[in-house]
Amino acid sequence: MEADRHFVCTLSGMQTDLAAFRKELRQRCQPIHGDGYPDVATELARVAAWCKEVGAEADVYGRGEFVETFEAKLAGLFGMEAARFLPSGTMAQGIAMRIWCQDRQAFGMHPTSHLELHEERGYSQLFGLEAVLVGPRHKEMLAEHLASVHDPLAALLMELPTRENGGRLPNWEQLEELCALARSRSIRLHLDGARIWQAQAAYGRSLAEIGALFDSIYVSFYKDVGALPGAMLMGSREFLDQARLWQRRMGGNLYTLLPNVASAASRLDGKLTRFAVYRERALALAEGLSPIAGLRLFPDPPQASMMHVLLDLAPEAALFARDRVAEESGLWLFGAVQPCERQDQCRFELSIGEAATQLDLGAMVTGFRSLLQA
Repeated sequence: MEADRHFVCTLSGMQTDLAAFRKELRQRCQPIHGDGYPDVATELARVAAWCKEVGAEADVYGRGEFVETFEAKLAGLFGMEAARFLPSGTMAQGIAMRIWCQDRQAFGMHPTSHLELHEERGYSQLFGLEAVLVGPRHKEMLAEHLASVHDPLAALLMELPTRENGGRLPNWEQLEELCALARSRSIRLHLDGARIWQAQAAYGRSLAEIGALFDSIYVSFYKDVGALPGAMLMGSREFLDQARLWQRRMGGNLYTLLPNVASAASRLDGKLTRFAVYRERALALAEGLSPIAGLRLFPDPPQASMMHVLLDLAPEAALFARDRVAEESGLWLFGAVQPCERQDQCRFELSIGEAATQLDLGAMVTGFRSLLQA
């Protein structure tokens, strides 16, 4: 028994040492994913300085000139009548589905929707709603998938791009066809726009043109924009009047959300000019990665500025190979990996943001090639 305890303590110590080693290694490397790993203290200091510069004043339970100006700005960008800043996308989309499903309890969504995979089925547990899964997991949602659904749906929740299958997007004509079919069946259209900034760059359309297809929209500010947590829910004034009521019922009407609003407001304008650059970088990187043996991209080529990367390496082997490449090259290729059905494979998400634009394309490709040569 004493020997067993000693073994467990030794193993635990090794794991702790490995985690500390990897944290230190990551901190001295240049990441490829997203905007890198921002320092919390630096971001809070930046937001504080910006607030002082522009004279931002705290809202009181969501009321105040600063937050309302930002809400009006987002509503204008997407061609919507009104908008409301909320603490999270989980709250925003739950509220949207609750409002649209007052008469019919069922709504449609992709099988990989965040509501289905990562929110503990809150739509059912909190609101008693039913979800109908539309389309196959590995594809983007299309009109043909909705046409095969015969359940009476109150709303259709569409994610653009679809994150869990690598950022897939219908093309513009396919999107219009899907939305037209939904409207012909009196189905309300809600956009899960957590990463809509990527889709806008892919479509080459204005945010207002995309917004015109939908009855309500949610966007995130910490994904891609890189701000503190926060979300915006947009729609008609009547829709937002109901949303404010549900925000209070759900405990989301905090005394003030100033730090989160300011973080988003201070970053958004600069970021909006960068998403086309990120997509071009993603396409160029994918072109360099595709020929590497033992590595596959989904989709290939990327449709947005993100992709999933599958490696012919077991998860632990991939992590140790990543560490070796990091020590040799100073590049941090990825963070966590997910296991696949085959034990000798794993996959991870690669989202291209500011970090990859600051790195040499050839060096990134060489890093991944070295990974598979371990």
